[in-house]
Amino acid sequence: MAHIIDGKAISLQIKDELKEKVSALKQEGTGITLAVVQVGNDPASAVYVRNKKKGCEYIGIGSLSYELPQETTQQELIALIGQLNGREDVNGILVQLPLPEHIDEDAVIRAIDPKKDVDGFHPQSVGALSIGQPGFVSCTPAGVIQLLKRSGIEIAGKECVVLGRSNIVGKPMALLLLRENATVTIAHSKTRNLREVTSRADILITAIGRPKMITRDYVKEGAVVIDVGINRDENGKLCGDVDFQEVAPLCSAITPVPGGVGPMTIAMLLSNCLESVHLQPR
Repeated sequence: MAHIIDGKAISLQIKDELKEKVSALKQEGTGITLAVVQVGNDPASAVYVRNKKKGCEYIGIGSLSYELPQETTQQELIALIGQLNGREDVNGILVQLPLPEHIDEDAVIRAIDPKKDVDGFHPQSVGALSIGQPGFVSCTPAGVIQLLKRSGIEIAGKECVVLGRSNIVGKPMALLLLRENATVTIAHSKTRNLREVTSRADILITAIGRPKMITRDYVKEGAVVIDVGINRDENGKLCGDVDFQEVAPLCSAITPVPGGVGPMTIAMLLSNCLESVHLQPR
């Protein structure tokens, strides 16, 4: 049976390390504050925001909460971001996605000061990652790298397949794996012979948003499988992109859903908040 990678345990380990660093900064007189902005009352977003606040509290980071009504205009939201950009006591700005349909997410992301872009979504952050410059890295892909490293899984020289090409997971994931000296293939909905491509992978990372799509015939024996998908199955139960019961016996290591990649996203957001202190003038 595969080693089941425990994202909850690894994320707690990271949070405890961050807690110590935050405490040391406080002793030097340096505090850290994250501003979290939510527009509307999407239930899933509310859960994510609550978990982010809890994470901040746990490691000793201050958090400011802006819960704006659904009818907030794009202009009003960008004006608030402008105010937060100018506040020296705010280190990180997080606008919870998705936004209501009448607001252009891209325009909102671009409005955030790249030095406060703790989500790592700003084009400047993505560009810095692509050419190996300092900057914030998208939290979920950064969390996957930590899961692999802290589980003792070698990345260098491995054949890695990333299934999905989103700006938030797929593309930055591929860049981070390249940075770790992996050989990387990005596969997606238009990839021909998908099973053939994924079954070459020593490390398969799925981020496609299709419940239990990845069955045993997509996976090479002994592969490491990291499931970034968060879906609901036919019974309304939380599941990933991978059919866990079918695929796990084939793998050397696998992440479950829930309890795998999910907790790591918030841990890496908190890590980015700490990093913000070094990217901003003090």
